[in-house]
Parts: sequence; structure tokens; C-alpha cells
Amino acid sequence: MSSMRSGRSARRPIRVGHNGSMGTGGPRRPQRPDIKKPGGRRSIWLIIVFVLLILGGLVFGYVGAAMSSLPDVANVQPAASSEIYDADGNLITTVHSAENRIPVPLSQIPKNLQNAFIATEDSRFYSHHGIDPIGVLRAIAANIMHEGIAEGGSTITQQLARNAFLTQDQTLKRKIMEALLAIEIERHYTKQEILDMYLNQIYFGQGAYGVQAAAHVYFGKDVKDLDLQQCAMLAGLPQSPNYYSPFNNLAAGKKRQAEVLGQMVKYGYISQGTADEAKNADLGLVSKPESVHSDNNASYFVDYIIAQVSKKYGDDAIYKDGMKIYTTLNMKDQDAAVKAMQNLPNMYTDKKGLEQPQGALVAINPHNGYIVAMVGGRGNDSFNRAVLAERQPGSAFKPFVYLAALEDGMTPDDTIDDKPVDFNGWKPQNYERNYSGTVTLRYALAHSINVPAVELADKVGMNKILDLAKSLGISTLVTEGTPNDDNLAAAIGGLTHGVTPLDMAVAYAAIDNGGVKVNPIAITKIVDRNGQVIEENTTEEKRVVDAKYAYMLTSMLESVITNGTGGNAAIGRPAAGKTGTTDDSKDAWFVGYTPNLVCAVWMGDDYGTHTLDGLTGGTVPAQIWHDFMSAALADTPVANFTVPDGMQSYEPSNVQAPSSSSSDDSSKDTDKKDKSKKQDAVAPQEKSSDDTASSDQGQSSKRHSRSGSSSKNNE
Repeated sequence: MSSMRSGRSARRPIRVGHNGSMGTGGPRRPQRPDIKKPGGRRSIWLIIVFVLLILGGLVFGYVGAAMSSLPDVANVQPAASSEIYDADGNLITTVHSAENRIPVPLSQIPKNLQNAFIATEDSRFYSHHGIDPIGVLRAIAANIMHEGIAEGGSTITQQLARNAFLTQDQTLKRKIMEALLAIEIERHYTKQEILDMYLNQIYFGQGAYGVQAAAHVYFGKDVKDLDLQQCAMLAGLPQSPNYYSPFNNLAAGKKRQAEVLGQMVKYGYISQGTADEAKNADLGLVSKPESVHSDNNASYFVDYIIAQVSKKYGDDAIYKDGMKIYTTLNMKDQDAAVKAMQNLPNMYTDKKGLEQPQGALVAINPHNGYIVAMVGGRGNDSFNRAVLAERQPGSAFKPFVYLAALEDGMTPDDTIDDKPVDFNGWKPQNYERNYSGTVTLRYALAHSINVPAVELADKVGMNKILDLAKSLGISTLVTEGTPNDDNLAAAIGGLTHGVTPLDMAVAYAAIDNGGVKVNPIAITKIVDRNGQVIEENTTEEKRVVDAKYAYMLTSMLESVITNGTGGNAAIGRPAAGKTGTTDDSKDAWFVGYTPNLVCAVWMGDDYGTHTLDGLTGGTVPAQIWHDFMSAALADTPVANFTVPDGMQSYEPSNVQAPSSSSSDDSSKDTDKKDKSKKQDAVAPQEKSSDDTASSDQGQSSKRHSRSGSSSKNNE
């Protein structure tokens, strides 16, 4: 039976289809016609392979060409001096290529210093073979997390190859040669030899090449005697020696030192406790060596140029690559600026041997942004106050408040009440402790009355004022976090960090230029040692304020000079400007312009602790501005400010007197010529630019603007 079942199960019933055909169990699937596949897919693959072969050949050819031009690791390209020229093509100075280098064996270099460099620049130094893709990816991630440069992407070997044998050109060929040369170096030298060459090769700023020279320049001792805090400081310098130099910018140098110590903790070289002790330890810096450009009237500008070039191309580019750098400096204007700054008073000598107060001056062409003159101090140090000093602006900040009010629909002839006000406990005062009653906006700004400025700020909103000031070029404003500048005290110059003279010049230049901001330019062109132009700068401009509002404000600022606190700045031609003085006269400003030139002048104690003995922005700064502008414009024809189409000119001398006064002495602050013993505005309490701001004691009932207890007293 089983065999029968088996037999039956093996047989399938035959069915007859509707067309008479016979078949098995179900319907048959139609058979596909036997069609041959075309060779299209094969052709595509052939094309891809062919293209890859061509690309591969090009890559190998390019690499081969790079390999054929690799320098001998035993030969170093001789260094060449760079030259810096003024706007007329005349040589300002030569940045000499002489290298202050004292080679020492690795055995004399502290392990802390070796570890600091490895942790910061190349944590996988002992495991890679010259190039390190893993290290590059890790460095990118670390730098993103730190929002800055915490770890380097190039290996120590690559840096040695670049610094010792190549140029700083940012080209693909140079990158390939750097990688190939790094591999070649790794083949010929041990890791200890590579580290030895690297530490004796790199540049540390102040003309010091190698760790031994750097140890002597900064700390006055041999490298073998350096402490951990000093090792960490040195290890942080090569990334940007001019910027991080503790002689030029101690705060930035200390921040970089902390990053290095953090990297050493991260990779297990030191403990967190040891790092914290090193952060707080005294650096033991020696006195700042004399600037190599101290005999030149343009020393601060030269240092500024060197810093700009070094930041972009590396320090070796300017000290070794023989660049020709063409700048915007006008030496006639520069000499006039240096001479004018000699009017600074001598009040005391600080512990560093510097005369105080110090001062700064920056002059800019408002139409193209060219920096034509720059003085960063008295000339006996390298701290450039014109670009690095953040100081409280006093009433020199008020024009931004009035500009916002003009944009809000007000005019110079509109009136406002100068009367006692209370913003939730904060009662801003005028200098004479009296009030002028109803005054025009023009009069209030010309005589730098505090209360109207605060009232206007409360009306238009500090957010708008801060945004406007930032758009004009003020880069130091704090708009987020605590403390910040979103408070009414900022309207009269009480800022968290202060402003730099360069930023103030740029902002006023935008007003002078009819509301068009131009970025400041110091370098017009850079040519390498082979005559190739590697950089050429042109004017970048952007309209940030309508021309009619800029003109209105200019007209009001003309009244400051013709009828207000800036009388000492009068130069016998159309000019506009603003005085500024902080509480106890610790900072004094005059910032002003003519149709073709803008100049910002600041004077103050470096430490923010000594007063100016009653001197205000309307005295010495206005006189310095007057002397500089008179000399700089001596050969320039007199010109009027441009009136925008559709507007009629304002008469700056038409300043409406107050309609009423709550004090018989209210006219005291209208003296235009002699401001030597007075200020005309007082804010609650001064803070220096280094103090911690705490401007959140009061709330405006209208705008919820915080009124600061640490704002400035202003002229």
C-alpha cells in the first residue's frame, strides 16, 4: 500500500487547458523570452575604473612631484628680514631676521616642559610616524568643545618640518610636502632627537627662538630651572607668541596657560590639584625688554602690524620669510599724533617705571577705513592701548543713545525735561546736582546732561541702543549673561568691559560716513620674498544707519564743539565730536571728526585706581585732538559735512537755552572754553574696566532695564 501511495503521489494529474494544451497540476508561468543583457552596466564600470586610474595617476604624479622637491632635512632655508612700508611706499622699519637662539640638549629641558608641549601640541607623539589622522580628528573635537584652540592638529614632527624646512604658504603642495617631510624626518631621527630639534627651533615671541632663549627673555633663568607654571606659559606661546605674550597681554597669556595645564591633567601628566596650584602661582616675569622699534614714532603701529601678520601667517612668516608689508600709515599724521600726545600730564611713575596717566590715539579715514595714525601709549612699553585697552567711555557713549532716539522719530529740536527722576531706586544725577528744565536734545547732548540721556534710553530701549552701537563697530558690549550692558547706566557710559579707542574711532567714522560703516584696514598688501602678492585688502562697507539720521547726529555733535563741552577741540573748520569723563576722572575721552578724518583720544591711569585730578575729556584729550587734527589737516581744504538729499542743513550754533531751571547755578555747565576743573554728569558709582560690574539693582518701570550701581560718571 505504501508503494502504491508513493507511486500515486509521484504522479501529477494532467489538465487540459482551455486551448487544448496539456499540463501538470496548476497554471504554468509564462516563460520569459531569452533576451541577452546589454553591456551598459559593464561599460559604466569600465568608465569608473578608467577615471579612477586617471585620478590615481594625477595624485601619484602630484605626490611624486612634491617628493622630488623635498628639501634635504640637513638644510634649513636661511631667514630673511621683513620690511614694513607706509601709505606712500616709504620704509617704516625692518623686522630683522636675526634669531636669538641658544640650543640646549633635551636632557636640560624639564620634563614638565616636554610634557606640556606633547599634551598641548601632539598627545600621540610617541605612537605615530610623523602624521596622525586620529590626532587631527581628536583636536577638531576638542577645539569645538572648548570654542577655541585647545589642541593642535599638526604633529610636532609636522611643525618641525614646516618651521625648519618650509614656508608658511597655505597651499595643497605645501601641506603634502609637510606630511611627506614629516615621514622622512621620522625615518632619519629618533623621537627624542625630533623633540630636541623642535624645542630648540620654535618661536616664542620677543625675538626668542627655542626654549632656552625664551626662558631667559621671560623669566631671566635657564630653561632647566623653570617651574611648572613657567613651563605651561612657555608651552602656550607658540600658537600665537605676540598675542599670548605675558608682556603684551597678561590676561590672554594666563588663559592660555590654564589651557595647557588642563591638557596636562587630561593626559595624566599632572593632577588637578597640581594644575590649580600652578595657575595661581607667581610667574616670576622679568621686566619687559625694550621694544626693538622703540626708536620709531610708529612703534605701536609696527607692533600692531606684526601681530596682525603673525596671527594670520605665523610668527616665522614675518621674522624669517622676507615679506614686504604695505600699510595705511601716514607718517606725517603719525608724527603729528606722537607730538600731540606729548601734552599728557605727568602725575606719577608706576612700579614698572611707566609715567601715568597713559593715553592712546587712533585716526581713521572714514571713507575707506584706513588707519592713518596710531599711538598706544607714551612709547616706553609694548602694550598698545589703542587696540587692547578696554576703558569706560563716559559720555562719549551718549551719541549712540541720541542716534537711537533720532531713529525713533525724534529730532535735534525736540525737547525733553531735565528733572529729578527715579528708576526704581536709581536716581541719576547731573554734575552740578541741579536741573535745567525743558531743553532740546541738541542742548542736552552739547552740554552732556545725564538725566535726558537716561530718559531717552528708557524711552527707546537699551536693547536698541546696544544693537545700534554694535552695528556701528563697538565690539566689547555684553548683551547676555550676568553682568551685562542691558541697563540704563550704560546710556551714560557704565559698561561691563568698556570700549577700545579703535572701536570708538570706527563707530564715529560710520556716523561721519553718512551711516556707512567701513572695517578698519591697517595692511593694504603683502608681498612674499619671491615678489608674489599673497594678500591684498580692499574696503568693506555696510550701511548701518540711514544717512539723514547720521547727518542729524553730526549736526548735534558740531554743537558740542561750537557751544558745549568740547570748545577746546575747535579747529576753525567744520568738526563734530563728544567729550567723555568717568567718575573721579579716571578716564577721559574726546572722539571727533571732520568730513575726511576721524580721531579718538583717550587718557587714563593704566590701573584705574588714580584719578586725573579733575581733568575731563574737554581739557587734555580735547586739546590733544585739536593739536593732532590741526596738523594732520593743515594741507587739506576746508569742507562742510554732506547734507543728504531732501534735507536742509542744520545750524550747529543754534543751541536753544533751557526754558527754565530749578537752580540759579544751572548755567555753570555751559562754559565752553574752560572745563579744566569740572565734569557735568554723575552716575551712581564708578567701576574701573577691571572691576566686576553689578548693574542690576534697579528696574525701569517702562522697559525693565536694569539700572546699574556701578555705572560711570560722565562729562
